[in-house]
Amino acid sequence: MKAVIQKVESASVTVENNIISSIRNGLVVFLGIGTNDSTNEIMWLTDKISKLRVFENFDKNINDVSAEILLVSQFTLQAELLKGNRPSFIDAAESTVAKPIYQSFIKILNDKLNTELKSGIFGANMKVELINDGPITLVYDSKLKFKNKL
Repeated sequence: MKAVIQKVESASVTVENNIISSIRNGLVVFLGIGTNDSTNEIMWLTDKISKLRVFENFDKNINDVSAEILLVSQFTLQAELLKGNRPSFIDAAESTVAKPIYQSFIKILNDKLNTELKSGIFGANMKVELINDGPITLVYDSKLKFKNKL
């Protein structure tokens, strides 16, 4: 499971010219689900995100400042780019596997937040607009956490 997290002043997701989700002051989390991802990765990553101290000089987390999170599924984070010029998505979970994991991720992360989690639409062609604050952009890859435990 990979996540790219950006601290934002504001962000929105548009599908078919309709804004379906938007936040002010918070985090946008782009989430890529891999073929071997499971509940272990969900629990680890949701815990990391909910406790991530990137607010007020890196002293406070999302709950401390009552900010919001916008979660966007993005299978392209699982792209393999080492060979050739065309990305390979062999490490990305099939949508029938990834969607239930994404839905579990939403529920578990939402339970760890003081505010309601907002999200894009899984599998949709989305337009994401954001104003990065800082800029602060962080990357988590659960393989780095779990590679020695497999």
